[in-house]
Amino acid sequence: MKHFLITGASTGIGEGCALYLAGKGHTVWAGVRRLEDGERLARQAAGLLHPVLLDVTDTQSIARAAETVRAHTPKLDGLVNNAGIAVAGPLEFLPLEELRRQLEVNVIGQVAVLQGFLGLLREGRGRVVNMSSISGRVAAPLFGPYSSSKFALEALSDALRRELKPWGMEVSVIEPGNIQTPIWGKGVNWGRELLEKLPPEARALYGKAIDGLIRYVEGIDGKGLPPLEVAKAVEHALTAPRPRTRYAVGRDAKAGIFFARFLPDRLLDEMILGGLVRRLYGRKG
Repeated sequence: MKHFLITGASTGIGEGCALYLAGKGHTVWAGVRRLEDGERLARQAAGLLHPVLLDVTDTQSIARAAETVRAHTPKLDGLVNNAGIAVAGPLEFLPLEELRRQLEVNVIGQVAVLQGFLGLLREGRGRVVNMSSISGRVAAPLFGPYSSSKFALEALSDALRRELKPWGMEVSVIEPGNIQTPIWGKGVNWGRELLEKLPPEARALYGKAIDGLIRYVEGIDGKGLPPLEVAKAVEHALTAPRPRTRYAVGRDAKAGIFFARFLPDRLLDEMILGGLVRRLYGRKG
């Protein structure tokens, strides 16, 4: 039995990972922001899942969570940095406070959690699993803020993997494609709010594209892979004798990574833009 901490465990991928690993007999510390979410998770996990209040943007919250875990175990076998948000919009008009919020949660928050729990991880020679995305390898228009955060997380993961190697600690990145998760539904609501706030010039230039993106995300909602598929990759990264450094989850993720690796930039641009025109506007590029 191992001890794992998972951030952002209230819903979606984090919830799926927490319940799956607890079902495998591991002790799971599930980071949640609301007590009621933690109580709901605990009821489903037969005593092996322990909710802990944890806000990745609050250093005091992280410190309290680390104290809670340390009071019950002297070490952690793994940390799953899963908490995240999705901000989308045209970079030309994106409110800078929204970009800061995106990076604060998806980048700074991940490092803050790592710093808060690295002592426990080192005691257990634990592993770090960072939840990236296909958007961390391929940046699509209007997804600049989200992709920027995931590209940064990829770089941080590479650096961290090399920094922790002397202690035999592994670092892996999970790169899911389309997964059934509430994050994009929340993004749709934010997109509608952004569209209303944009100045007339921005609506004239990008309004149709944003509206098309909202329709597209609504159309794929509930059609992605279940979080269980991501949880299986996370389990392998946490427990395999020789974990991979990167795990692409889903055919779309694997295809996107393949194209990004082997196609010239301008050809990839044409492929992405042509596909978006068809999907967002229902016509040929």
